[in-house]
Amino acid sequence: MQVLPEFVKVKTVTGVGDILALTITLETGDIRRFPKVGNYASYCRCVSSQRLSNEKKKGENNRKNGNKYLGWAFVEAANFAKRYCPYAKSFYNRKLAKTNKIVAIKALAHKLARASYFVIRDRVDYNPKKAFG
Repeated sequence: MQVLPEFVKVKTVTGVGDILALTITLETGDIRRFPKVGNYASYCRCVSSQRLSNEKKKGENNRKNGNKYLGWAFVEAANFAKRYCPYAKSFYNRKLAKTNKIVAIKALAHKLARASYFVIRDRVDYNPKKAFG
């Protein structure tokens, strides 16, 4: 059985094991179809989709766009990352101090989605210091 090189690199991301790496790799497909990291994060349902005007909510756009399986995979990875990675735990705790648990875990999932984009695109190992500053 031949293993994709992206699969091996995605497994280096904190919180991502065999099943999540397989899900992320197969559901992402060819990474070149996403011109920028923001497009990938949006496809993974890791960004909010509300419209604001003068700091007032005016609508929610189409929040069901994107891949629900990638959204699930990155939230699962975020839950594991906050337990085992001190950088992720620190980031999560900072977000949790300002918002609720759901928003904080979704923000961590967004960070992991962005990191995964660069890991897949450049085929490099995950570096938590680079992802969390």
